[in-house]
Amino acid sequence: MTAQGYEMERPTEPKTAHPSEELVGDPGQVAPQVQYSQQLQEKFGLTSMIGFSCTIMITWEAILFVCQYGLTDGGPLGSIIGYIFCWIGYTCVALCLSELNSIYPTAGGQYHWTCELAPKSWRKPLSYMTGWLLVLGWQADLASAAYLGGTIIQGLASLNYPEYEGTLILYAVVLFAMFFNSVLARLLPFAEGTILAIHVLGWFAILVSLIVVGPRHSNEEVWGTFYNLGGYEQSGVTFFVGLIGPVFAFMGADGATHMSEEARNPRTTIPWALITSITLNGSLGFGMLLALLYCQGDVMQNLESPTGFPFLEAFLQALRSLPWATAYTSILLVLLIFANVAVLAATSRTTYAFARDNGLPFSNYLGHLHERSKLPIWALAFSVTITMLLGLINIGSSTAFNAVISLVVAAYYSSYFNAIVLLTWRKLNGTAPEPGPWTIGKTPSLIVNIMTLIYIVIVFIFSFFPLTVTDLTPSSFNWAVVLYFGVVGIGIALYLI
Repeated sequence: MTAQGYEMERPTEPKTAHPSEELVGDPGQVAPQVQYSQQLQEKFGLTSMIGFSCTIMITWEAILFVCQYGLTDGGPLGSIIGYIFCWIGYTCVALCLSELNSIYPTAGGQYHWTCELAPKSWRKPLSYMTGWLLVLGWQADLASAAYLGGTIIQGLASLNYPEYEGTLILYAVVLFAMFFNSVLARLLPFAEGTILAIHVLGWFAILVSLIVVGPRHSNEEVWGTFYNLGGYEQSGVTFFVGLIGPVFAFMGADGATHMSEEARNPRTTIPWALITSITLNGSLGFGMLLALLYCQGDVMQNLESPTGFPFLEAFLQALRSLPWATAYTSILLVLLIFANVAVLAATSRTTYAFARDNGLPFSNYLGHLHERSKLPIWALAFSVTITMLLGLINIGSSTAFNAVISLVVAAYYSSYFNAIVLLTWRKLNGTAPEPGPWTIGKTPSLIVNIMTLIYIVIVFIFSFFPLTVTDLTPSSFNWAVVLYFGVVGIGIALYLI
């Protein structure tokens, strides 16, 4: 390591230093761009990376999966305004992440950027906690995606066969993702391009069918109806609590940043993939949300669906055909299952990168690449194991597992905040790093940074609120706050030991 810069070689043996110790540069200066020697195979171009990012987000599909949040707290009007608010907010997040990735393109993403931008005395603890939160967010995201896949299959089965009882279907979903990411890993770029096509064509098929054959609500019912089924006294609080649905629907776009070491020309490829996926998915999601709100039939009947998913009941009411409702839900399932494949890929790379810098227990295993395949097999297996263990929570308490969705949001947004607030601080005191080849300009960038921080704080606070406070009991409490600070506490303890 020199006074003005350094190159950090990826170790073949586990490090003995504290997490991110090797990343510390000269006091008072932002460390120059850290580069790892290439070990992961560069296999993603722009198109396949756009497909990867869109597949992780699956925004229009996710807005169907979690529509009950916005409908319960906000109704049709709240859902529309909330979606637009989150679309603008997450676009700002994506712009910030794109500029950071253009400067520092590594699989570590937020925790690595935090280390680069923090003052020397704070680099190790801040980057460590950011990495811990980042890994937590991705592990929880993988668990929630697998859970959604498993429970939608179960709901679809119970819709067709009322006597059916599903057990641990999420295990099959996540094990398929493991198989694809290990045995069929070389096909991942091709698969992402194919799934992108299904993502767009499936949207057209479902949207047109809902509009053509579904019932029709009036403009007043859609644009003038606000529900407060959660029991909050203030309409503003109700609105912000209902944001968890659209916020979750936009999650995962930063997955592309964690594939930087497997992308060609990552300083420009990753930013364009991020912005393109936000624009495309945001547009498709807004169209599907409007179609659902106009054509969903009886809202209350949908919210009380025995399947646990209002969109399944809405499909049944709109299409008036169980086979067609099943067929269209099957399209969603295919996309969701391959979203699990993409989420597992990003989760394993995030875990691998953090372990590479000794940020996790058993880092000598989790930070290791398989010699022949050049894949983080241990990180893949670890991520699948965590998901299967979290799945056990649902057996004892579905309420506790559903809190994982809120946990995903809180953990992700914490990692975003740490990196972006430090970048903003650097810009304000004149010590910001030189922008990469992808940038939106000095002044617009600072404005976007500030807007992003405001948005992140709002989302973080309300991610811990329960969906309803009517007759609040332990079964309706949002346990995400306990999970979040519990895992943070474990991380702090491990850092201090």
